[in-house]
Amino acid sequence: MILICESEKLDDYLLELDEVNYSNPIIKKKADELFNLSQTEIEKARIAFEFVRDGISHSWDIQSKRVTCNASEVLDFKEGICYAKSHLLASLLRSQGIPTGFCYQRLMLFDTPEKGYCIHALNAIFLKSLTKWIRVDARGNKEGIDAQFSIEEEKLAFPINEKLDEKDYPVIYANPHPKIVAVLKENTNVLEMYKHHLPESL
Repeated sequence: MILICESEKLDDYLLELDEVNYSNPIIKKKADELFNLSQTEIEKARIAFEFVRDGISHSWDIQSKRVTCNASEVLDFKEGICYAKSHLLASLLRSQGIPTGFCYQRLMLFDTPEKGYCIHALNAIFLKSLTKWIRVDARGNKEGIDAQFSIEEEKLAFPINEKLDEKDYPVIYANPHPKIVAVLKENTNVLEMYKHHLPESL
């Protein structure tokens, strides 16, 4: 799939946003722990990805009701759904001057079309040393899910089954999609949100 940048300006993928609040002290502290001047951008990208994938619990996996949205909240509580985790990964990488955007997929919510669909979030990272975007999915691994950092072949959490009306959206967004932010702001119970209120399309 050919990825399409929402903005032609790389700087738009470095902006600080409400959801990507990398000047927050808790984000700065974690960035200081994770990164140092001797690391390459690829090393930093891998370190940040693996931290968010493994160090932040997916809310559904731990059956937590707490809704997190802004990167600082996600890091503070160490939990969030894929939307929230994508905000944290973007925040950590943008703090290091590494352009990071937001990508989305339309997936079956559970295991059959009858149980509905949802939008799933992941990230795209621009690696200047390779002059290319790569997509990574920091959702969190578990049985049946094995997402990895890869600069060659994508190793995402979920394969797309187009025959079942799943879809890979090609756009790399500079900001989290408004539908994504809205659902996180409007809900107070992540489990109810996950089952009933996630957007089904962009």
